[in-house]
Amino acid sequence: MNLTRHPVTSFDISLYSSFLGREVVLSVVLPPDDSDVQPRGGTCPVLLFNDGQDFGALKIKDILTEMYGAGSINPFLTIGIHAGQDRIYEYGTAAQSDYAGRGNKAGLTTSFILMELIPFLKDNFEIETEGITYAGFSLGGLMALDIAWNHPRIFSKVGVFSGSLWWRSRSLSEGYRDSDRIMHAQIRNLPLKPALKFWFQCGSRDEYDDRDCDGIIDSIQDTLECIAELERKGYAWNRDVFYHETKNGEHNVQTWSSALPRFLSWAFGR
Repeated sequence: MNLTRHPVTSFDISLYSSFLGREVVLSVVLPPDDSDVQPRGGTCPVLLFNDGQDFGALKIKDILTEMYGAGSINPFLTIGIHAGQDRIYEYGTAAQSDYAGRGNKAGLTTSFILMELIPFLKDNFEIETEGITYAGFSLGGLMALDIAWNHPRIFSKVGVFSGSLWWRSRSLSEGYRDSDRIMHAQIRNLPLKPALKFWFQCGSRDEYDDRDCDGIIDSIQDTLECIAELERKGYAWNRDVFYHETKNGEHNVQTWSSALPRFLSWAFGR
C-alpha cells in the first residue's frame, strides 16, 4: 500500500444561477495529480455535496488527502455547493414544500443543478455526466435524496447524513401522521424502482425528540423507516441500501466528518 501523502487541490469559483437569482459559490476539490491516482479513460467521476460552505469544518481536504495517500479510493471531482441565505427555502423536496412553506424554492435548486451546474461542470472539467454521486447533511441530505430519486438517469448513488427525513406536510399540532412525511411518500408512491444505491448515516445523539415515545429518537426512526420504504420497493439491505449509525454522534459537522471516510470508501473505494 502506498502511504505517500497525495495533497488535493481546492479552490472556489462562482456560477450565476438564473433560477435562484444569485451567485452560487462552488468549492472544487481536485484529485491529486500524481500518476497513480489519476482517473482512467480521460474522464472523472463526480461527487456533488450540498452545503459546501462547511467543507472547512468537514475537513474534507485532509480526509481526501489521507485516503488518496492510503490508496483506498479512486479519483473523483468533488463539488461543494454553497447554500445561500434562503437555505431553508432552497433545500427540501422539489414537488412539495413542507407544512410551513419551507422548501418552496427546492424546485429552483433542482433546475439549477440539472440545467446550470452540471452543464457548467461538463464545459469546464473532464467529467462523467452520468452516474453522479450526490450527498448532503441535514436538510442538504434530504435535497440530495430528492434530486437523485427523481433523476436516476443522471445520478447513481446518494449519501444522506442526518437527513431531514421528518420533512412533512402536516405539523404535529395539526394531527401529524407518519404518512405525512413527504420523502417517504414519494418513495412509496413511485411505481418504478430507480437504479440507485443509498448510504444513510445518523447519530445516536442526533436529537432528543421522540414523538411516539418508543425509545428511538425521531431522526433514527425517520431514517430507518425511509430505508424500510426502499426495501418494500425491492432494494436490498447491504447491497443497495447501507446504514451507518454513529455512536454518540450528534447533529453537527464534527460527527459528519467522522463518518465521511466510510461514505467515501463506499462510493469511491478501490
